[in-house]
Amino acid sequence: MNPELVATAAIAAAVAWGAGLRLYAVVFALGALHRLDVLPLPASLEMLAHPLVMGIAGVLALAEFLGDKVPWIDSLSDTIHTFIRIPAGAALAAAFFSDGGAAMQTAALLLGGTVTAGTHLAKAGSRAIINTSPEPVSNISASLGEEALLVSGGWLVLHYPLIFLALLLLFMLLVAYFLRRLWRAFWRA
Repeated sequence: MNPELVATAAIAAAVAWGAGLRLYAVVFALGALHRLDVLPLPASLEMLAHPLVMGIAGVLALAEFLGDKVPWIDSLSDTIHTFIRIPAGAALAAAFFSDGGAAMQTAALLLGGTVTAGTHLAKAGSRAIINTSPEPVSNISASLGEEALLVSGGWLVLHYPLIFLALLLLFMLLVAYFLRRLWRAFWRA
C-alpha cells in the first residue's frame, strides 16, 4: 500500500468529515496550515491560503462558532448548510486528488460527499434533539464538543492517518445504524 496515497486519502476524508461539522473552520485551517508549511496543499487547493479566502472563511467560521451556541439558530444554520457543507466537503475531498486522474477524483468526490453528508446529518439530527431541552447548557456543551472533536480529529489525521481512517469507518457505521433506526421511527410515527 502506498503510504503517500493513504496519507492523502486520510486527509481528504478528514476534510470531508470536518466540513460536515464546521466547513468554514476547515477551510480556514487548511489555508493556515498551508501558509505555516505544516500541510502542503495540492495546487488545486492552494487558493485556500489566499488572504481574501482566509479572511472570508475566518469571518464565517466565527459567525458559525457563535451561532452554533444558540438553540434553534444552530438548527436553522444546519438546515441551510445542508446545501453548502455537503457539496463543499465533496469538492474539497476531490481536490486532494486533482493529479490522480478523473476516476480517482470522482471516487474521492463520491466518498467525500458521503462522509460529509453522514457527519452533517449526525450533527444536525443530534442538535435538533438537543434543542428540545429548555436549558442552553447542553447546546453549548454539544457545540464545544464538536469543536474539540474537530481539532482532535485534525491532529490525529496528521500524526496517525490509519487510526483516523479506522475511527472514521467506525463513526460512519454508527451513523448508518442510527440513521436507519431514525428513519424507521419516523415512518412508524
